[in-house]
Order: sequence, then structure tokens, then C-alpha cells
Amino acid sequence: MIAIIDYGAGNLHSVKNALDFLGADNIVTGNKEEILSADKVILPGVGAFGDAMKCLEERGLVETVKAVAENGKPFLGICLGLHLLFEESEESPNVKGLGIFKGKIVEIPDNGNLKIPHMGWNNIRITKDSKILKNIGNEPYVYFVHSYYVEAEDESVVSAYTEYGQRLDIAVEQGNVFATQFHPEKSGDTGMEILKNFIAL
Repeated sequence: MIAIIDYGAGNLHSVKNALDFLGADNIVTGNKEEILSADKVILPGVGAFGDAMKCLEERGLVETVKAVAENGKPFLGICLGLHLLFEESEESPNVKGLGIFKGKIVEIPDNGNLKIPHMGWNNIRITKDSKILKNIGNEPYVYFVHSYYVEAEDESVVSAYTEYGQRLDIAVEQGNVFATQFHPEKSGDTGMEILKNFIAL
């Protein structure tokens, strides 16, 4: 069973629909016990960093998410779900993130030629042997909607980047914890393959 964390902020239904399509047992839940007893966990998200952290705190899910990340179960953060795994974000100064990864979320620089938010299809380059970014070819295209990206303190956790005016790190992976800036559930066959890889862990 895969638990999709419902914390009141997140694109839950497109993730659920993708898992349903792939035949993976899943549940959308904000219940701590259900999240902790699941085989795998997904933290989706759209919206603002500060609002999402507030929602997690109000529902008492901060320690639950940290426990899942620490107990060895496969864990996938998507979009804002990636941001929340880090210590802080320029989007919401003075708001602490989950701190599962060291580093921060920073705004994509506006050089005058780029559309911000970065929205649409971009190819990615995989930087390490990844458990979930496999069997998707060289520089596959995936779907993005974001104005911020990861600046990880430890570069070795970065599993992929894209070019948008400059290099933007857009995926991380360490142990049982995986996260992508792009939306696998909206990334066609490539995204489905990534979710299949996660399901198979």
C-alpha cells in the first residue's frame, strides 16, 4: 500500500490517478497511523512553502514525515514535496522546512529572457545511478511548474538537473528518500516509468 499524504495542500488526485492507472494499491490520507503503516509514502505538493509547512504542523504530520524518511520505507516527494524536505526556502523566509536534506530552496534567477514560473516540458540530465530515474533514456522530457529549485548542501544527493537559463538541480536521492521538482504523474510515459520504478522498490 502506498500512502499519499493529504495535508490540505497538494495535487493529490493526479498522483492517485497515476497510481490507479499503474494498478498500485494506494490511499490518500492524513492519518498518522495509516501513513506509518504504509509500505511506501508519497508527499505531493503545489503552492507555497510556508503554507504547506503550516498545514503539516497543524495536522501533526511533521514528525510523521520525518519518521517515514528515517525508517527506511521508500519515500517520494514531488514538486513542493521536494522543497519541504530541505531546511528553508527563499519563498517563505524564517519558515523551517523538514530538514531531511541539508540545503535550501532558491528562486530561479530572472535574466529578462525567461518566463517565471518555469512551466512546461524540459529535458533532464541524470547525474548518478538512480533507483527511480532508470529505463527512461538519455535526457528525457518531463513536465515542470516551478519558480524555485534546490540548492543542496551535499551535491552527491542530486540525481538530476535541467538547463533553464542556468543549471537547476531538480531531483535528489539518498537511501530510501527520493524527490523530484518535476511532476512524474504529468510527464507521460517517462513519468509513468519513474512511478513504476518507485512502486517496484
